[in-house]
Amino acid sequence: MLHIHNKKLWSLLLLPCLYMPVSSVAKTQKHELTQDQVYSEIKQNLETHLFSLPPRIQGHYAIRQFRMTGDEKYAQGSLVDLLTIAERQAYYACQLDDKAFIERESKLLTSKLGNGPRAKLRKKAVKAHPEFVLLSDTVLRYASRIDEFGFTGPCHEQAMKTLKQYDMKSAFTDPKMIEAWAAQLVNYVYWQKQLGISDYSKEYKAAFQATYPDSQDVDLSKRQYRNKLYGLTHFVLASSGYYQRYVDLKDYQWILDYFENNIDRILKDATEDIITEVGIVFQITGSADHPVVSRIKQHLVNAYSTEHKMILSPSGRANLATGEHRNVLAMMLFKWPETLHQGPYLAEIKSTEKYLPKLVKPKP
Repeated sequence: MLHIHNKKLWSLLLLPCLYMPVSSVAKTQKHELTQDQVYSEIKQNLETHLFSLPPRIQGHYAIRQFRMTGDEKYAQGSLVDLLTIAERQAYYACQLDDKAFIERESKLLTSKLGNGPRAKLRKKAVKAHPEFVLLSDTVLRYASRIDEFGFTGPCHEQAMKTLKQYDMKSAFTDPKMIEAWAAQLVNYVYWQKQLGISDYSKEYKAAFQATYPDSQDVDLSKRQYRNKLYGLTHFVLASSGYYQRYVDLKDYQWILDYFENNIDRILKDATEDIITEVGIVFQITGSADHPVVSRIKQHLVNAYSTEHKMILSPSGRANLATGEHRNVLAMMLFKWPETLHQGPYLAEIKSTEKYLPKLVKPKP
């Protein structure tokens, strides 16, 4: 029998096992669960571990569950989100009159985008728009969410003044930015419209379609194809206020037609996050009975890991913090409601009205 006494050698031998992705076996494991059973297991898993997740993830889950159900028990998780972003907005918005602060924080936030392929693409794209990450991905993001809860945030006037002065149109219509941030740019366009800053929705749509003409799909890499799909879903989701209201089908028929005509490639090349959003696009435009939705639901049931009680990442990771997005979306798809709920407006809910942050004020 071989005896190995060297601890370092043991660790080297074990390394492949420790880092073997949990994907292949779990993702292809067959099961007989129904959509309702998958929904229930995902929900139980997420809600059992919710308080171990970062505040942003708790808020993301709670907000979407409130908008699906109207259940005020999810207001507390939304309050966690408001408390977090109000404090951050105070730091950023209240110093926007300092040009040195804007320059310094813009560089810092851009440096934190990461080092992966997508992050490198984004860093390269924002070189022409150096203040973009601070103003759009941070100040605008926080201001819009505070607004969705029914408030204005700290130094709101200063934030709006600065955002109105910044040339967003050039960033929104820059092809390099679209190739790096397609879905996020849609968010920013609609958040600006929501806050009454500007309306570049027509300009962005034209720039997006020029960047990603359907005739050139065959030439797109898988990464760029996913970016296009993600952008397309967000035209509709952003218009809905992120699941707060249904949207008019006729305004987005071109997107639903595209998804229907390309569903085979979508199911093959897109991630489960994107695939689920494609299904929700049909539902939120009043087309829940479309055959595409049925195909997507079955795809997600098949992708569900009974071992990990969740839909895993494309690489097979069973991480709730990074996987909450695709799993709460799957829950929404499986139990889509007839009525969507706005807010939550935390000042109007008894369980949260006494605990609001002093940094926000109810909207007039």
